[in-house]
Amino acid sequence: MSDEAYLDRLVDEDRLRSYLADALGPADRLEIERVDEGHSNETLFVTWGEQDLVVRRPPPGKTADTAHDVLREHRVVSSLQETDVPVPETVLASDDHEVIGSDFYVMGRLNGDVIRTEESDWLATRDARGRVSTELVDTLAAIHGVDYEAVGLGEFGYPEGFTQRQVDRWHEQFEWARETTADHRDLPELERVTAWLDEHVPAEHPHTLVHGDYKLDNVMLAPANADGATDAGDPEVVAVFDWEMATLGDPFTDLGWMLSFWHDADDPEPPIPDLYPTLTAREGYLTRRELIDRYEDQTGFEFDEPRFYVVLAIYKMAALGEMFFRRHLEGNSDDPLYPRMEDGVSRLFDEATSLIDGEYEI
Repeated sequence: MSDEAYLDRLVDEDRLRSYLADALGPADRLEIERVDEGHSNETLFVTWGEQDLVVRRPPPGKTADTAHDVLREHRVVSSLQETDVPVPETVLASDDHEVIGSDFYVMGRLNGDVIRTEESDWLATRDARGRVSTELVDTLAAIHGVDYEAVGLGEFGYPEGFTQRQVDRWHEQFEWARETTADHRDLPELERVTAWLDEHVPAEHPHTLVHGDYKLDNVMLAPANADGATDAGDPEVVAVFDWEMATLGDPFTDLGWMLSFWHDADDPEPPIPDLYPTLTAREGYLTRRELIDRYEDQTGFEFDEPRFYVVLAIYKMAALGEMFFRRHLEGNSDDPLYPRMEDGVSRLFDEATSLIDGEYEI
């Protein structure tokens, strides 16, 4: 499918033009560009007159329940506008599928850098890498320190029993994906890892706001202000993105997820290099242990079960990969990563079983 044909599936330009004119006033310029770095919800850069905007919508076609809930994402980002958590400004939201064929919301566009598989030059120094590390973990601590009752998110989730429900939920996502993918190949370690997680769910955990997808490439970095608390040029997190999985629950699921994408110098090769870059092994970045220590200092929480939470994170990524593979088989994505999940999910299970068997440490 061509890029233009796929974009046509994501947005009807004439209907979006009419919607924006009614909501924001007329403009003589509409430009739409699909951002293809992500692998879940779709992100569109939209220029409306002099306004630089971002539209978030689910991918086309059938999706698993709650897996692409952009209106949920809009609600939490709107609720965090006046907190210490950096988020983009929300502008509009709509559940009218007559506009672009799905729920969607609109936010302001920010300027900065996102570290995916490489660093920008200004971030590629020892000091900048250390600052990126501390900014990342301190921002996670800020998310977990939000008074969710005070910002109107008191009924946003059910923290009690959250971690067990995570294991159950991601097993259900596997089952949804396997309705299609099971005919194409086996996943012999699926039941073993599921059973191990069931047996090792921690009995208790703190109750906080949870991001659900917190990692280095879901934050935007920019130089700090000259008159701010840091020297000009130091990187700071200016926005946290991709809140579609946010809820109230166990903050350690966020920490385990972040750590699962963090590569230390003596780690084995990652199972899927495109998803698990190794750049954090470079000089200056904190190690996973240093990140954990700083997180505990910032929050006052004790992170006692790192192996469980990182295995859970890998299991979640494997479930997402299986869902990606189903979408590929059904022709509902042009993402080149999705077909690679045919083998990638099995490699993720190899990683999970290596941790379970104690072949390397967190």
